[in-house]
Amino acid sequence: MKVSKLLSSPSLEGMRVVAGESGIKREVHTVNMMDAPDIIPFLNRHEFLVTTAYHLKDQPHLLNELIQAMANQGCAALGIKTKRFLDSVPPSALKLANELNFPIIELPLALSLGDVINHTLRLILDSRANELTAALETHKHFTNIILQGKGIETLMKELSKIIDCSVHLVDQHLHSLSDQQHQLEIFVMREDIEREIKRISSSSPISISFSLLVSKKTYHLFPINISEKKRGFLIIEGEIPQENHLNILTIEQATNVLSFALMKEHALNTHAKNIRNDFFLHFLDGTFKLQDEIINRAKEFSLQNDCDYICVVGKVDQANPHDSFTQRQQKSDNIFEYLEEVIHQTTVNVHFFTKSDECILLFEAHQGLSPYMNILKDIQLRMTNRFNQTISFGVSNVIHSFVQVRTAYHEASESLSQGAISKRTNFIQSFQTRDILELLRLIPEKELSHFYTHAFKGFLSIKPDERESLLQTLSVYLETHSQISETAKRLFVHRNTVVYRIDKCEEILGKDLKDPETTLQLRTALRMKKLLEA
Repeated sequence: MKVSKLLSSPSLEGMRVVAGESGIKREVHTVNMMDAPDIIPFLNRHEFLVTTAYHLKDQPHLLNELIQAMANQGCAALGIKTKRFLDSVPPSALKLANELNFPIIELPLALSLGDVINHTLRLILDSRANELTAALETHKHFTNIILQGKGIETLMKELSKIIDCSVHLVDQHLHSLSDQQHQLEIFVMREDIEREIKRISSSSPISISFSLLVSKKTYHLFPINISEKKRGFLIIEGEIPQENHLNILTIEQATNVLSFALMKEHALNTHAKNIRNDFFLHFLDGTFKLQDEIINRAKEFSLQNDCDYICVVGKVDQANPHDSFTQRQQKSDNIFEYLEEVIHQTTVNVHFFTKSDECILLFEAHQGLSPYMNILKDIQLRMTNRFNQTISFGVSNVIHSFVQVRTAYHEASESLSQGAISKRTNFIQSFQTRDILELLRLIPEKELSHFYTHAFKGFLSIKPDERESLLQTLSVYLETHSQISETAKRLFVHRNTVVYRIDKCEEILGKDLKDPETTLQLRTALRMKKLLEA
């Protein structure tokens, strides 16, 4: 409670402020009695200290030190029982208290210090009990809204009415979780806000508060846990004074109820997503044999057979070769989760699936290929800006029914592999019909192996690690049309290292890598190597 409420209490009648009256809005959380001269180290914030000033009667200058220390500590007020050992508060102390806006209260002779402490504690407890009762009633009210199926939107409107502020619900990427989309002006500061969000640990209950210089509006972001790794934020638009405990408690109850509601919704969505993903993966693996079975099962997930589709397979470009498998998978999962949210905000119909470290985007192709290419480029830009990470895509041709999606998936996967052969990153590779790999597939595996071994027989006597390093450099060198600088850039090595390795390759092969026939043979053999490894 505030000092002003303490002064207006009938049980403490007779107390009056003799200095620092402008500070009576200070909050009182505890009360203490001064019975020793070394009280200063034991002072607490929001503490009301009462004393007879017995230890100060002969040293009034110590009172100034006490007032200064209490103001510095953020104490609530100092109550002095005058007419006992100190006839009146010294003028210097009154002047200091006024300068510091720190209340000095004259206690009535009729009340003992024990009575003052007991009455003050009773007032504090009554105030806290009333707040907790109000919080409990608010929690029940919000819980009933959810249990009665009225939804999160109704809860948000009720909260807005109670605290008289606009409220919005967003996820950790500041995407709206409400039915109504709100274009808040704070989203122009999206990067700054997200940077602040990352600074706060996922388990931290701390809220973020800030104001915009342009509009002079204040915003508060209260964290809401949705799952172990995911959380959202309740955005309050407007000023919330810290001393307004009732509003703060109301917001806390709202965040608790919203958290449980969103956890339930997230669990249901995750379950439905897993079922949908399992169906698609079983379809790709050829589990369903009959065409009618495929068509009927696909309809359950809004996948119509008589529709044109474009299949896109995406894979995160692994920037750190030292990441473990688990680290790579977690990184991919986080990116794919964000990616799914992004594509569902587009105006096109797209179905999203994941398969190990791949994401699969199945676009309903109604407008040709160009709009989908623009969406993929936008996704790549977002990945770079948000995660400092690149992602590459392989794109299939347009197919004309869902039962052909398996073929489209293989086309997209092959396109992705083709782009990765030359160590490219952040690319979009479209499928090209009758690529050289398709022609090579017509050749028996034994013949492919024989041709490859003959082309690189000189490398067989080299240690495996060195052989792999040289072949990788040679592959990129040939794919970049013999450009040393571009090869070094893609391999993240110095150009002198590339020159050394290429000279070494020419020495082992006994051939000039500037000869067109030689480079054709070697490029063909390297393509065969890709097939043999697959």
